[in-house]
Amino acid sequence: MEKNGKKVVIGVIGSDCHAVGNKIIDHVLAKQGFDVVNIGVLSPQEDFINAAVETNADAIIVSSLYGHGELDCQGMREKCQEAGLKDITLYVGGNIVVGKQTWEDVEKRFESMGFDRVYAPGTPIEITAKDLKKDLSIAE
Repeated sequence: MEKNGKKVVIGVIGSDCHAVGNKIIDHVLAKQGFDVVNIGVLSPQEDFINAAVETNADAIIVSSLYGHGELDCQGMREKCQEAGLKDITLYVGGNIVVGKQTWEDVEKRFESMGFDRVYAPGTPIEITAKDLKKDLSIAE
């Protein structure tokens, strides 16, 4: 597929080392025309932000599968703003909390932390790619 001109930073946040899903996300987004900057696993917020600043990225997609995404993502929007990324599109998805919680409550908490979209466990990356095209004003 032809490149759409949009850069997306992806990675797995915190002490999470789930690499397979990250590679799938990279592959699907690249096939959808995105220029993917994959920072890999075990990545702190600063790595996402630095990569976004260095590459002039349009979006950051944070993955977390080990359940501690809520802790790992706190303050990320504020750090993006401090780094000059005031309008960056910020997504998060995966198994982002520990324990049984209603998805509506989880989604609201992450939205209140400044994430534009929050994806439940098992959400196909194709849905995220479609949302990203919409949010970044890319014609289908």
